[in-house]
Amino acid sequence: MDFHELSAFVALCETLHFAHAAARIHLSPSALSRLVARLEEELGTRLIERDTRSVTLTREGETFLEFARKAVHERNDLGLRLAERDDRLRGILRVYASVTACYSILPPFAEALSREHPGLRLSVDTGDPADAADAVREGRVELGLAAIPPGGFPDLDCHSVQKTPLVFVTSATGPYAALPRPINAMLETVPVILPKNGLARERFDRWARNVSVKPAIAAETSGNEAILALARLGLGLGLVPRLVLENGPFAAGLVQYEAGVEFGDYDIGFVQKKTAGAGASQKKLRKALSDIILRIYPE
Repeated sequence: MDFHELSAFVALCETLHFAHAAARIHLSPSALSRLVARLEEELGTRLIERDTRSVTLTREGETFLEFARKAVHERNDLGLRLAERDDRLRGILRVYASVTACYSILPPFAEALSREHPGLRLSVDTGDPADAADAVREGRVELGLAAIPPGGFPDLDCHSVQKTPLVFVTSATGPYAALPRPINAMLETVPVILPKNGLARERFDRWARNVSVKPAIAAETSGNEAILALARLGLGLGLVPRLVLENGPFAAGLVQYEAGVEFGDYDIGFVQKKTAGAGASQKKLRKALSDIILRIYPE
């Protein structure tokens, strides 16, 4: 086995979907399937169970995933340590960001990184911002763009980049396009589309408890883009950060309603592990990243 195979297996385990994992690592699904089969043959055990609908890890697969993640991480760390003599950073910098963050927040960082540390290759994993902090904690990425709660994450270094209010959106041609404002009084009768988890969901649930409202939930999904898609279909009012609409092609065909001060601002920023207890190469990397972030996104 080699690092390419290990990285491919990690990608499959993180997506649990052959097509999605194959696209991430630039293989065809059939090639990825053959790669996994080779690993299973070499190890003499089944690593995954699959059918037409799902992929699950066996117990042996979970054990091998721990090994694969550690090996890939140490390979990247080795590249950083080997570059210490000439004070250059080399290797793959793994970043987790939502699709919205990729085009609204990440570009200045990516440009500075490429200019100042050309030996670092940026690898971006996209997904629900609610999962960004865990991706950093679990070592799947070095840096994440997350929704930061008040006071930050106690176990992570946080740097706020932008604050934006939460808003409700719905189809401009749908049945909920002309509701009276403020909208909050209608949320017990008008269906809502909510994130499954994360900061926005926590605030909505807290608001509902405080005002004793039992909302009519039309759908729960992961990722702001998915919420917008369902809202555009007219299924209900979708709860998203306004930033999603202001910096992308999503506002067309949608009506916005203010969520109100009760929901607070949605604070978006970078998170990474703290330097305490890290090796010399990781401390060097994290300081370099912090320097870029503080310069590009001053508080």
